[in-house]
Amino acid sequence: MDWNQLRVFATVADVGSFTGAGKVLGLSQSAVSRQISTLERDLGVMLFRRHTGGILLTEPGVELQSTVAEMSSRLALATGRINEYREVPEGPLRITTTVTFGSAWLSTRMNAFLETYPDISVSLLLVDNLELDLCQGEADVAVRFQRPTQSNLVQRKLMTVHYHVFASKEYIDANGTPETPEALDDHRLIVYGDDVQAPVDNINWLLTAGRPEGQPRIPALRVNSVHGIYRAVRSGLGIAALPYYLSEESPDLVHILRDMQGPTMEAFFVYPEELRHSKRIDVLRDFLLAEVKSYKAGRRKKD
Repeated sequence: MDWNQLRVFATVADVGSFTGAGKVLGLSQSAVSRQISTLERDLGVMLFRRHTGGILLTEPGVELQSTVAEMSSRLALATGRINEYREVPEGPLRITTTVTFGSAWLSTRMNAFLETYPDISVSLLLVDNLELDLCQGEADVAVRFQRPTQSNLVQRKLMTVHYHVFASKEYIDANGTPETPEALDDHRLIVYGDDVQAPVDNINWLLTAGRPEGQPRIPALRVNSVHGIYRAVRSGLGIAALPYYLSEESPDLVHILRDMQGPTMEAFFVYPEELRHSKRIDVLRDFLLAEVKSYKAGRRKKD
């Protein structure tokens, strides 16, 4: 089979129309139609069912779509492996991590990284409650907050993330500063929702800190996103436990109840064994480790 025909087929299947696929590929609608017709003739089956409302994949079409998607993934991974033989770090680099860490800590450091390595093109793939498959080529490298268990993944501890208690200046001005854990009874608390798995154990520790056993506080708001909690705190809604690095993003956040010890989680730099000798990943790892060292030193000065 002609790979160009398969590429056209995959685009039509994704877009859902010949005309739309043509716009994506820079081809006319008739050229797309001819490619699909030739492919169907060579295979001896219909791949699309045409009707007045558009087109639908037939059963063979669904099977071929899955196969082409897997082929594309493997081709991208093979291309990435070939690129690793270059001495100069260059080419695309896809980094996946959580929305909060990626948007707050990681993205703010990409300017310095790209100034140092201008031939690398970075894509940040930020997702929560879902891990992209590195071994299938869905991303090149990940920063994850649970130690990977797959034997074909290389991992390096990047940092320890600490949770602390924060409120906005606006909230403190209006409601005062709690001086003890027991004083949280008189304040609005924002906590992580119950609908999805929390990113760290005991993330809602503010509900029980300073309370009799079995009598947790009732929160003012539950949000199933750390970034959503952060935005709610910034709005002045209430008090929440947040990763310390988020305070860098907002000078109006006030670190309160400094003696309270919140949960911690480990961040790991992870990539597939096949990319162990990647120059792009080597320089990214070394850059991030240096940034973590600088970040820790800056925190010690503040404290």
